[in-house]
Amino acid sequence: MTTTPVPTPTTTRGQRRAGSRARRDRGQRPGWVVYGLLAAVVLGGMFPLWWSYLIASHDSTVLSRTPFPLLPGGNFLQNAATVFDTVEFWRATVNSIIVSTTVSASVVFFSTLAGYAFAKLRFRGSGPLLVFVIATMAVPTQLGVVPLYQVMAELGWTGELTAVIVPGLVTAFGVFWMTQYLRQAVPTELIEAARVDGASMFGTFWHVGVPASRPAAAMLGLFTFVATWTNFFWPFIVLGPANPTLPVALQQLQAAHFVDYSLVLAGAVLATVPLLILFVVAGRQLVSGIMQGAVKQ
Repeated sequence: MTTTPVPTPTTTRGQRRAGSRARRDRGQRPGWVVYGLLAAVVLGGMFPLWWSYLIASHDSTVLSRTPFPLLPGGNFLQNAATVFDTVEFWRATVNSIIVSTTVSASVVFFSTLAGYAFAKLRFRGSGPLLVFVIATMAVPTQLGVVPLYQVMAELGWTGELTAVIVPGLVTAFGVFWMTQYLRQAVPTELIEAARVDGASMFGTFWHVGVPASRPAAAMLGLFTFVATWTNFFWPFIVLGPANPTLPVALQQLQAAHFVDYSLVLAGAVLATVPLLILFVVAGRQLVSGIMQGAVKQ
């Protein structure tokens, strides 16, 4: 009597599991609604820059034309040349680079140092002190302008870049941001192991806290650079027209009785170009650092 062989299954359990996972992944892929919303957000974010360039590429009569032109004109280079001749654009650009870079580096360092102390060190009064630091974010900047200007005048810093750099060396938001991140990113056991191995307090911070804080520090540095680059209120008060930052210099394009919006927006577009270059150059490293931090957590 012959026995009929039992057919073996053509797929293994691992293959079935992989197939179900692939079907589940296909079901979780974003659809056209998600991509449509993302496209709308991107276009909405790009519209102000495009609108500025559109007006900057025409002459001063563009806003009174009917119908309004929807395509760029050919006057942008001419308006840009006028901006260079009217204000000290390159000196203001160098001043903005110095101020923004110095403030960003200082905010990242001191905020990381303070955030590491609040998050991982135990000392008396740390909780109330952190609450006090966070509470200062609720105080409007305008309330401290007069006493701050008096301090700068007493120190002889009015008209100097130091008067813009020193008040922004550390921010309450930066301390709060790094404190919240380091509480989750740095295991307490890793700090204790470093101390057992003989690392000093600052050595532990430098070799354990700083590497773990890179994703959050990159975001903080980028936000601080953009905020400092576009800051107009305090530099306009404390700096003179002979030593301005870029927003203060562009303010000089506005005449007393007539505002040439084509000229003003040409300067605004030129001032935005360095920020776009920064995002293009540092964008990939920034995203990779954020994703690396997310994977570690």
